[in-house]
Amino acid sequence: MQYMLSSLKAAAEAAGKPEWGSTGPTDAGHYNNWPEDTPFFKKEGGGWNTPYGEFFLTWYSQMLLDHGERILSSATSIFDGAGVKISVKVAGIHWHYGTRSHAPELTAGYYNTRYRDGYLPIAQMLARHGAVFNFTCIEMRDHEQPQDALCAPEKLVKQVALATGAAQVPLAGENALPRYDEYAHEQILQASSLNVDGSPVDREMCAFTYLRMNPSLFHPDNWRRFVAFVKKMKEGKGARRCWEEVEREAEQFVHVTQPFIQEAAVALMH
Repeated sequence: MQYMLSSLKAAAEAAGKPEWGSTGPTDAGHYNNWPEDTPFFKKEGGGWNTPYGEFFLTWYSQMLLDHGERILSSATSIFDGAGVKISVKVAGIHWHYGTRSHAPELTAGYYNTRYRDGYLPIAQMLARHGAVFNFTCIEMRDHEQPQDALCAPEKLVKQVALATGAAQVPLAGENALPRYDEYAHEQILQASSLNVDGSPVDREMCAFTYLRMNPSLFHPDNWRRFVAFVKKMKEGKGARRCWEEVEREAEQFVHVTQPFIQEAAVALMH
């Protein structure tokens, strides 16, 4: 805290506004406040959209970017020549994405608002170090989320895909919640194909991490769907086969692996 305040003070003095350097926003509310309940994050006349707000949020987000630069510089120097690919996890903060201020993202250090792209600077930083941009909430659809919170994971993933495309940095993905249904699998396939405005037709996610392994994954129906999902992911965005066809092909593999799957499910339960 001491070093953060010292940095803030120095930044305020450099901006010719020393009075801005003693503290952060005092009207930003608390953890469980909604954006419109706080003077700083409300859409009309909110402090986030003032010269002070721009100063503070620029400084705050730059602290995160500087930290990333330091960590990546160290990591690349350590693993240089070792054949290791460095990937950086970036949180998928989709709550209140539909608001103007994007308060949850701002508080996390991502200076992303309706009027500013906060993910392009992150992507550019990763590109400088040859790292992968690893993003989450790939399985989510906008209409599945609480509408009163204006969640928009699909729009957020699209923004990140465009930012990584502009920065020419590889994009990897993860699901945020355990999902075993074809609806979620289809969303992952769609998102990982990176079919968004302005993206090259031959661009796809470079990797995908499926979370989370637990007994439910090894339920016979879930396992069959998962095997089919993996097959479709392997085939890539050019494949146009229906789920039923792929699941029929997966049946033989499911049958052969059933004894091992039962053992895995029992082991996870204990």
